[in-house]
Amino acid sequence: MTVTNTLSMSETDLAFRLLAALLLGALIGLQRGWVARHLAAGERIAGIRTHALVGLLGGFSAVLSDTLTPWVFPVTFIGVAAIALVAYRARLQHERNFSITGLIGLLLTFMLGAIALSVSVFLAAAGAVVTAMILDYKTEIHGLLARLEANELDAGLKLLLISVVVLPLLPNQGYGPGKAINPYEIWWLVVLIASISFVGYFAVRVAGARRGILFTSLFSGLSSTTALTLNFAKLSRQAPEASRLLAAGVLIACGTMFPRLLIYAYLINPDMIGLLMAPVVVMALSLYLPAVFIWRNIEQTVSLEKPVLERNPLDLSSALYFAALITVILLLGDWLTKALGEAGIYLLAAASGIADVDAITLSLTRLSLNGISLETAVLGIVIASSVNNLVKAGLAVWLGSGQLWRLVLLPMVASLLLGLGVGVWW
Repeated sequence: MTVTNTLSMSETDLAFRLLAALLLGALIGLQRGWVARHLAAGERIAGIRTHALVGLLGGFSAVLSDTLTPWVFPVTFIGVAAIALVAYRARLQHERNFSITGLIGLLLTFMLGAIALSVSVFLAAAGAVVTAMILDYKTEIHGLLARLEANELDAGLKLLLISVVVLPLLPNQGYGPGKAINPYEIWWLVVLIASISFVGYFAVRVAGARRGILFTSLFSGLSSTTALTLNFAKLSRQAPEASRLLAAGVLIACGTMFPRLLIYAYLINPDMIGLLMAPVVVMALSLYLPAVFIWRNIEQTVSLEKPVLERNPLDLSSALYFAALITVILLLGDWLTKALGEAGIYLLAAASGIADVDAITLSLTRLSLNGISLETAVLGIVIASSVNNLVKAGLAVWLGSGQLWRLVLLPMVASLLLGLGVGVWW
């Protein structure tokens, strides 16, 4: 975003931007005036008129900074801040209200007026809308903070640390044999898995067990079904009474994985859709139909509130373990490719499917453009998906409650056999 020189503007453009600064200030003032509507005239420090004029003042100060001297803007801003401080200090003599939110909103209104003139009207408008919403949702925001627990706040900060701080610092290039190890991509999977754990925790906490698990399952089906299976299997041990609900969530997530594969194929090589459609649809339906049956027969009173609130919202240990597993599979896949050449594609698909389907799907789809036949690519994707389902079934058996793995195992095996059968025959 570049700064605009007001000297180069036409009078019409200048007038439009000044009007925008006035209206954006009025928008924020409308909210502040409504909050203090019970006060008599003159008792409000800053209402709709004051905010509108402050926004306009910010716009004029930006214009005068270009035409007269750059000192106009900072001096005017300090003057507005000083007047506001005097008014807020006078209010303290009659009312013990130490909040400075209104003061910050007033100063922000001045800045937005200047942004409308010198940078972008649309950026200033977005800032004004967000400001008004933050000011208006005071009760909701404070209520959210009151319900937030210490471990949930810690988990949120840890998620920001590994995603916003650590991830951008990692090199996005390959290392090791065949340059198969990419630190950035592997850590991105750690962030993804941790995010699913985090989203799932709050989905169940806010929406309740049924709706929260449904939302989390669909979300994970578009990202990492293995991570969700791992999470739900462990949770079923903590809350055996919710095993049927969690089993349905696992099947929904695993079924949603297959439409995602079709999207990948369509975006990279649409010619694959005709061959890939039949096995993918069969595998998806073999998971969706049992999930719907289980879901429709679940008691409405199932609750996960207690066990969920006792667990860690951000399960980093599982995410790190999963990332280590992916690293091993990447090295193994590189070795198989070098040792067997094109004949190792199916072995590579099977090995990659242990940890993740996306990487092998994208790779085989690209190779189908000029390296391998469509039939080989489709069968490789089906093999990877089948093995991935088998791994998730194993996780359910290993980590889940008895009821969960009994509900999950048969549809998973059926999906594997049907997918392979249709993939070979089709």
